[in-house]
Amino acid sequence: MSTPSHRAPALEADCSRCFGLCCVALPFARSADFPVDKAGGEPCRNLLADHRCGIHDRLLEGGWRGCVTFDCFGAGQQVSQVTFGGVSWREAPETAPTMYAVLPVMRQLHEMLAHLGDALALEPDEATRTGLAASAEEVRTSTAASPDELLAVDLVAVRSRVGGLLRAASATARARRRRRDGIRPPPRRMRAGADLVAADLRGRDLRTADLRGALLIAADLRDADLRWADLLGADLRDADLRGARLDGALFLTRPQLAAART
Repeated sequence: MSTPSHRAPALEADCSRCFGLCCVALPFARSADFPVDKAGGEPCRNLLADHRCGIHDRLLEGGWRGCVTFDCFGAGQQVSQVTFGGVSWREAPETAPTMYAVLPVMRQLHEMLAHLGDALALEPDEATRTGLAASAEEVRTSTAASPDELLAVDLVAVRSRVGGLLRAASATARARRRRRDGIRPPPRRMRAGADLVAADLRGRDLRTADLRGALLIAADLRDADLRWADLLGADLRDADLRGARLDGALFLTRPQLAAART
């Protein structure tokens, strides 16, 4: 099973250039994903003085599944090295609250950039391509902004514009694939936002299905064919993907795969 690639190195997490921001800024609660509670802004007990994780090689064994499934899409190093000029929250504690607030904004922007890049690679129609390129430039410009400017970004509006463009690119690419390969449209049940929790989908032909935002928690997808299916935002927690065909799946991310059984 191949792992998704977002192509641009800037959209790949580089923990060596980050101030351990996800280990400090983000809160978590004791659950199946974490063995303890932690408030936002409180350093994780496993965070070392050099911003590295002290148990990185044994996170799963220790019950830190949430850490394994998290991906900042390169937002950590962007905030650390660009937005705050390489000065950490330890060196300038007065900047810490703002730094922590900027991180989730930057993460959303970087995730959108990753998806916009994937959508452009689908060779959409000219109007959609123009819109995608313009949105990518807008988002890219925002990632280089000051902390105050980043906190003022209207993420709801940006996500709405980007989401519409991604939907258009996906629909065109999937329709083209169906025509080219003679693929029958998936059953009506396989639709965006569908509740497929614990569904038995073993061996099903789900090629080109629109499963964006679908709830596939604990679904049995062993040996299913998900090539060219749109999986944007699909919840794959504990979904069984062993033997599934995922090459060419649209907008599939590492966190989604990490949350599934592979």
